[in-house]
Amino acid sequence: MVQKDTDKFAAFGLRTKANRPRAIRRLVIWYRRNSAVTTIVDTATNSASAAGNVAGSMVSSAGSVVSSAGSVVSSAGSVVTSAGSMAGNMLQPLVFDPLRRLQGGENDVEKNLIDDSKRLWIAVDGMGGDNAPGQILDGCLQALQRLPICIKFVGESELVLKAAEENQLKELLDEEIAAGHLELIASGPSVGMHEEATAVRRKRDASINVAMDLVKKGEATAVYSAGNSGALMAAAIFRLGRLSGIDRPAIGALFPTKDPGQPVLVLDVGANMDCKPTYLHQFALLGNIYSRDVLQINEPRVGLLNIGEESCKGNDLALQTYELLHQEKRFKFSGNCEGRDVLSGEFDVVVCDGFTGNVLLKFLESVGSVLLDVLRAELPRGRRGKVGSAFLRTNLKRIKKRLDHAEHGGALLLGVNGICVIGHGSSKALSVVSALRLAHSAANHGVMDDLAQLQQPSVSSV
Repeated sequence: MVQKDTDKFAAFGLRTKANRPRAIRRLVIWYRRNSAVTTIVDTATNSASAAGNVAGSMVSSAGSVVSSAGSVVSSAGSVVTSAGSMAGNMLQPLVFDPLRRLQGGENDVEKNLIDDSKRLWIAVDGMGGDNAPGQILDGCLQALQRLPICIKFVGESELVLKAAEENQLKELLDEEIAAGHLELIASGPSVGMHEEATAVRRKRDASINVAMDLVKKGEATAVYSAGNSGALMAAAIFRLGRLSGIDRPAIGALFPTKDPGQPVLVLDVGANMDCKPTYLHQFALLGNIYSRDVLQINEPRVGLLNIGEESCKGNDLALQTYELLHQEKRFKFSGNCEGRDVLSGEFDVVVCDGFTGNVLLKFLESVGSVLLDVLRAELPRGRRGKVGSAFLRTNLKRIKKRLDHAEHGGALLLGVNGICVIGHGSSKALSVVSALRLAHSAANHGVMDDLAQLQQPSVSSV
């Protein structure tokens, strides 16, 4: 009779215990078991506590005559309470959330065990960016607590202190200054985001120029700015100079791949709109050294961004560059890289002109948010949707974190005689922290030593 009823329900598409999906049945069983274990733990703890309280009350009412006995019984009550706590501690690990187990858990707490003797000084252009100086200062203060760095914060003093008050950062700022981790350095009017790059010649005491001078004098190991990228590049060339054998510096950005621990370095992503084959060849040399020294890749695989894998594909720039890269013996050239292969993990360095690279960079910045919006729209509604969202929530956060450009923070200006990190114009605190982590990594691995030894390419110029 029961089987017939079950068949009838199944025929009309109704849910029963027998035809309920296995995942849901397991989830129901877990919650029942979890409830039973939780009840046992709570009951044991509560009973032990109650026994101790009752024993103490009975002895206290007996008066001073039985004070010694009261001590004995109170001690017994304490022992029982401790036993209850031990039982709770032993049983509590059995009560865990299956969603966390499936998701692998998440730990966002960063350890602040930093040796002050190992901190490196980094100069920060505090006036660069759409959100300066407030968000830049906030990011710097967060970075000081997470990274082994010290910061020379360059900016217009009144505006910096005003931003600290408005963002409730004054107390933390004073603490870091007193600890010797941060130093405020006054500058003149800064270079605006929409000004020409040549403005750095007129505004000699602009924050970006002052920050560059700190690196040139050896008072800082790297410089970071989220300001006018053209002005930063001009200031770097005028103040620091180009490396030997490099005609044009390039901006190199780290893109995520399907392997979380293996990013790909793409350059140039905006410094040079029109390139010659020799420029792209030099970009490949720069990218190879950076990937080898900083990313710790023994033999970086260098690719040329093109419309096809075949050597005969592409425009004149791609065809001539392919011949230069193919003849080069100082790095491993893995051939042309199609757009769909940039994030595949098959290449460690991808070379292209600045116009193409900047389009690629801006496109990637939108992928994370669009992907999450699509996933949210496709999740089913109702109870099934809530259960599915609970299982996927942490995974979706990880996806967003891997694709979010704010998590990567900045790009390296390679080819100048110093470590320069360029941040996005809209950078906020998280982006600043990530960019300073990149600057510290480059400085800590001594990448400039190998870049300084780079000589003019031995292959013929085109």
